[in-house]
Amino acid sequence: MSKDIITLAIETSCDETSVAVMKNGREILSNIISSQIDIHRKFGGVVPEVASRKHIENINIIIQEALDEANITFNDIDIVGVTQGPGLVGALLVGISSAKAIAYALNKPLVGVNHIEGHICANYIEYKDLKPPFICLVVSGGHTYLVYVKDYAEYELYGRTRDDAAGEAFDKVARALGLPYPGGPVIDKLSKEGNAAAIDFPRVYLEQDSYDFSFSGLKTAVLNYLNERRQKGEEIVVEDVAASFQQAVIEVLVDKSIRLAKEKATDKIAIAGGVAANEGLRSLMEKRGKEENIQILYPSKILCTDNAAMIGSAAYFNYMKGNISGLDLSVAPNLELV
Repeated sequence: MSKDIITLAIETSCDETSVAVMKNGREILSNIISSQIDIHRKFGGVVPEVASRKHIENINIIIQEALDEANITFNDIDIVGVTQGPGLVGALLVGISSAKAIAYALNKPLVGVNHIEGHICANYIEYKDLKPPFICLVVSGGHTYLVYVKDYAEYELYGRTRDDAAGEAFDKVARALGLPYPGGPVIDKLSKEGNAAAIDFPRVYLEQDSYDFSFSGLKTAVLNYLNERRQKGEEIVVEDVAASFQQAVIEVLVDKSIRLAKEKATDKIAIAGGVAANEGLRSLMEKRGKEENIQILYPSKILCTDNAAMIGSAAYFNYMKGNISGLDLSVAPNLELV
């Protein structure tokens, strides 16, 4: 197919209203992101009703901004991609309603996208020559997955969290330390000033050969440590707690990713999702990758957090596989990757 495929993509799964225009799934013509972090920070986390209302206020403005920056009109669009799930139901409804209206008005194909798949596809934008197969570790506020990317839009799920996602654990520990939301970037920053070996927090590997994750016990161990120190009136070195906690998380993430890459005999591991921006995780993954002769890939930080460019990439590859949605596409707040 020689003609360029232009995708208009919409992402409203949580607290970012984002619209992008993509060419052939890998080239960003525009990627507008309107974040609500400052609004939700005062609540210590995302308030679904507030997020939905802000999406409604922003969506049409952001769509026009994306078209203007890409220097195109609606008539130049070939397909419309939109996040179907997982995410907040009210927030997802805003994006899907807008995408349906545009696809119907233009008589263009509509492609519903799994948000997790979008995170994986962010690596196709960053690395123009990246092709499957490879391993992808998806780590975000709500999800932790270890995936074998068999082909474009084809995945085998090997591991997932059984309780708290990695990013969720970061936010909860940050809150216990009195740090602002979102907690992940703050803990990552403090970790550079702390001693990662100061406190021996547990590494949870579960059953032998399991690729699943569990961070609830680790989170509880940190909370117990803080409570015990406070009850005894002993000093809490926040930097050491942050560094020791982060090390306990990333060691497990890296160990299981490397093990799966060796099992599947692939020499590439990609990281995706908000926690993929964590410098401690990137550093340890690169160190282990060098030791094992495995290439480590990760998107630019702007592509790690929620954005519509990654949704546009996933929509394109699904479209090329013939995966097209009907105008009866409905939100799927608990949508699974496979």
